[in-house]
Amino acid sequence: MEEKKLDINSIIGFILLFGLMIWYFYQNQPSPEELEAQKKAEAEKVEAESKAKNTEQDLSTKVTTAEDYSNLSATDSLAQIALQNKLGAFAYASTLPSATDAVTDVETDVLALKFNNKGGHLAEVKLKAFVDHNDQPIYLVKDGNTNLNINFSTTDNRVLNTDQLYFQPSVTKSGDNTIVSMKLKVSETRFLEYRYELKPNDYMIDFSIKSQGLDNVVNSSQEINLDWKLRGFSHDQSVSYENRYTRLTYQHDGDKIDKLAQMSDDEEVVSDVYWLSYRQHFFSSILVPDTPFKSVSMTSKDLVENEEVDTVFTKLYTSKMPLALNGGEFNKSMGLYYGPTDAKILKSYDKNLEESIPFGWGIFGWINKALFIPLFGWLSSFLPYGIAIIVMTVLVKILLSFVQYKQFLSQAKMKILKPELDAIRAKYKDNKLKAQQETMALQSKAGASPLSGCLPGLMQIPVFYALFMFFPTAFDLRQKSFLWADDLSSYDSIAELPFNIPFYGDHVSLFPILAAIAIFFYMKMTTGQQTAMQGPPQEGMPDMSKMMKYMIYFSPLLMLVFFNNYASGLSLYYFISNLISIGIMLVIKNYIIDEEKVLAKIEVSKSKPKKQNRFQKKMAEMMEQAEQQKKMQQRNKKK
Repeated sequence: MEEKKLDINSIIGFILLFGLMIWYFYQNQPSPEELEAQKKAEAEKVEAESKAKNTEQDLSTKVTTAEDYSNLSATDSLAQIALQNKLGAFAYASTLPSATDAVTDVETDVLALKFNNKGGHLAEVKLKAFVDHNDQPIYLVKDGNTNLNINFSTTDNRVLNTDQLYFQPSVTKSGDNTIVSMKLKVSETRFLEYRYELKPNDYMIDFSIKSQGLDNVVNSSQEINLDWKLRGFSHDQSVSYENRYTRLTYQHDGDKIDKLAQMSDDEEVVSDVYWLSYRQHFFSSILVPDTPFKSVSMTSKDLVENEEVDTVFTKLYTSKMPLALNGGEFNKSMGLYYGPTDAKILKSYDKNLEESIPFGWGIFGWINKALFIPLFGWLSSFLPYGIAIIVMTVLVKILLSFVQYKQFLSQAKMKILKPELDAIRAKYKDNKLKAQQETMALQSKAGASPLSGCLPGLMQIPVFYALFMFFPTAFDLRQKSFLWADDLSSYDSIAELPFNIPFYGDHVSLFPILAAIAIFFYMKMTTGQQTAMQGPPQEGMPDMSKMMKYMIYFSPLLMLVFFNNYASGLSLYYFISNLISIGIMLVIKNYIIDEEKVLAKIEVSKSKPKKQNRFQKKMAEMMEQAEQQKKMQQRNKKK
């Protein structure tokens, strides 16, 4: 078979063909004018598609009523039909000149507000009287951090959201009040209205949802929900501290006050809700219906992922509340509070809103509301706030001085009885139960029970915890300075650290250091005296003297670390309180309690027959039974 070879002529032909193709593509490439025309055509196509997707804005520039099609082109008519198919009767609202993202500005003495045409809700809320730690205005609503929306179905089977529809604004006056009406129109006489009434010097906005002529438009057989969402702005210099007091609180089932989780995500479905508060530490956004919501589905999400890094938001709150139609129409009245978390202001509304402030539960909250809040309010009305804290501390310590006296008197009695107690322990060193019986008998006769020193100390715990809750929530302390502290409601930094210490922070606060030093010396005095009175530890029991020695160092360290990020007003209180306690103890020890007189009273008490109370009798019986059981066990072992 003849072998086929590629000759020179074939090669030349291929080269000429390849060159011809290159020349052809070069000659037929588009000119600069043609490229420009192509780009223009693509831009026009994109613009046309954009117009089709945003027909509300496109049509609002060409028509004044939904019925006026006389000047529309064929393309616009098709877009109008598409809009009608999408929104149904509510397409009319998108054809009006107000169908833009424009805002309506309104101001009162205390609030600067912006209302957005799209959605009809508040787009911005500024509190005019306050600034944050960087002297920036306080905004509770801004840059889309909130949303108020009604989700509903129509009679022609459409599902709509009011936050995507355009409202027509109007501003009128009614006496001193300003009324902002936002209407979502089906026609000039049929509409859904958000009505806001603003009063001078008032943080509460009267808010109502009403409708007219929508009984044949809104499907009342389907669920209608009011959704309220808000991401809380951070306003304090310590995000971690602020986040502890940022919480969703609500009143339900009469006068029950409950909260969602403090530092984690949480959700709840609650019945008969009277109000719900989105608290952002010192500022709150509160929704107060005139009649309770039958049910509210609420959530709280913690947005602070890293407390060492500055963050814009602390928590995301959401609430979903079903709305009922009355005669096929909307008719729901509420109050919208945007303002300070100030007990005096919240209490003025007589809605129990002050309970959204964490004063403490049970007796602790009662002590704050009945004693410390009125007392501090009175003192701060004529004294600088730092001085008011010091004076309040002095008054509290004077009020509790009898407790400290009882404690020290009990310690003095135990100190005097120590030789006799040591003798009892030595005598019955092989019989622990007998030693305990004799010890209790001696203490009972002398009137020197250790419990008499512990019980007065326990009485101070409610006061201690109440003040622990009072200072971080006292709005009056916000941005009030004292000595080196710029803000008594926040930490008093005297030095910034180039790094972050876990649990401590990236700064050094001075008042916690002073408080820790005062606590150390106070515990050194009290614990040292108690340790001296302690006998050797009994078998099977912990060595209390060692534990007390550890507490001398542990308690100040806890104060130093834990309070470094806390309100400096609280650390100031503990510092002054412990200084006064040290002074009272020295006065009681050196000028009030005479140990010789105490000893004489003990001897008189020991000589009198002492009647045991029920508790003492019961303890004696139990110890006697234990002693008999021990003897029986020893006999059985010998057998």
